[in-house]
Amino acid sequence: MEWEFDTVVYPSDFSRNAVRRLLVERAETGGWELSRLRIRPDGSRAVVLKRKIIRQRSTFFLL
Repeated sequence: MEWEFDTVVYPSDFSRNAVRRLLVERAETGGWELSRLRIRPDGSRAVVLKRKIIRQRSTFFLL
């Protein structure tokens, strides 16, 4: 299984509830899951999101 990762940094002036709402919105619309969340010494939040890469195989029909 292959994963696609995206890193998002939210500044320290965003409340916990605001960050939660933004992450829920990304999860519902883009299929992202939380992989890692780190609170930096300056108070900002570094969030790593992941989602599965679904590859479609091309199908050829020979007649």
